[in-house]
Amino acid sequence: MLDTAAIKQLSRKEKLWIMEAIWKDLSMEDELIESPAWHKKALSETENRLRAGQEQLLDWKDAKEELRKRFE
Repeated sequence: MLDTAAIKQLSRKEKLWIMEAIWKDLSMEDELIESPAWHKKALSETENRLRAGQEQLLDWKDAKEELRKRFE
């Protein structure tokens, strides 16, 4: 098991490889993970705003750019 100090010693490439491996492992268990009720409610509210013209669709590239600017 890696601790925080050991993780800090890893290269960026190694860290990304580990993250990908963890994500792949977790995603194989999707059916075991139940989405919380608040998440379903939030998605429903977003769909309603979209239908009402109160939400703007962005492609993934533009969305990432906007989020990066917002949190820099």
